[in-house]
Amino acid sequence: MKVCGFTFIRNAVKFDFPVVEAISSVLPVCDHFVVAVGKSDDETRQLIGSIAPEKISIVDTIWDETLKEGGRVYADETNKALDAIPAEYDWCFYIQGDEVLHEKYLPAVQKAMEDNLGRNEVEGLLFDYRHFFGSYDYVGDCRHWYRKEIRVIRNDKTIRSYKDAQGFRKAGEKLSVVQVPAEIYHYGWVRHPREMQQKVAAVKAFYDGISEEEARKKAAEQEFDYGAEYDALARFEGAHPEIMQERIKRLNWDFQPELSKINMKLKYRILYRIEKWFGVRLFEYRNYRLID
Repeated sequence: MKVCGFTFIRNAVKFDFPVVEAISSVLPVCDHFVVAVGKSDDETRQLIGSIAPEKISIVDTIWDETLKEGGRVYADETNKALDAIPAEYDWCFYIQGDEVLHEKYLPAVQKAMEDNLGRNEVEGLLFDYRHFFGSYDYVGDCRHWYRKEIRVIRNDKTIRSYKDAQGFRKAGEKLSVVQVPAEIYHYGWVRHPREMQQKVAAVKAFYDGISEEEARKKAAEQEFDYGAEYDALARFEGAHPEIMQERIKRLNWDFQPELSKINMKLKYRILYRIEKWFGVRLFEYRNYRLID
């Protein structure tokens, strides 16, 4: 069995993405890794090249400005990295630049890939998600955050990144996947308010189809208001991946949200309570077909 990881990134230094931690977290189960590095305004390419030169291949790309709206450019860049993976690899492990796999899950992921290698009906592996918000001490605690997504797929180039690169589909159809007893830690919403406003502005430029200069001007006018942006939060009681410890010590800040706050419309408040009482998320969007 051979496994190749893949991801895309641009301006990782400028926006302080934990992309080194992201890639490094899955390297132990990957024989090789492909990174689509978009033309950047910083030293992103040098940063990626320094992680594990013997194991990482870089594909230099230029982001398509016509694919801004809806974040479609993220899927386009993901596909560029996927298409560069040689045919000799069986599984492709996708990790985004703000996601990290805890080291405690590496054996389970390795086993799942081995166990399902000969099962042709299995097109991908499904992971649980934990979304951190504000600081490294809190996680999103509502249906606003997706609970599961595909992060390992067959090396089948008819599989394509879907919409804004959250998941994958094949010929427009959902993939048949098996659940892995593993969790991806998503750190995309953990930054000091000043840095978060800049990052959000850059993302909005691609979702809203506006220029990056216009987005930066808007971002300079204010700091990001975390208090106005969450529906419900819970304190994180577990341990972060070892590879994240230095970053957390360096960047964590004093964020004190009101955990009793439930900022939702009535229908979502009811669904939230049902989920808390019975452990069932009704009407959940699933970008996959789960099989045994």
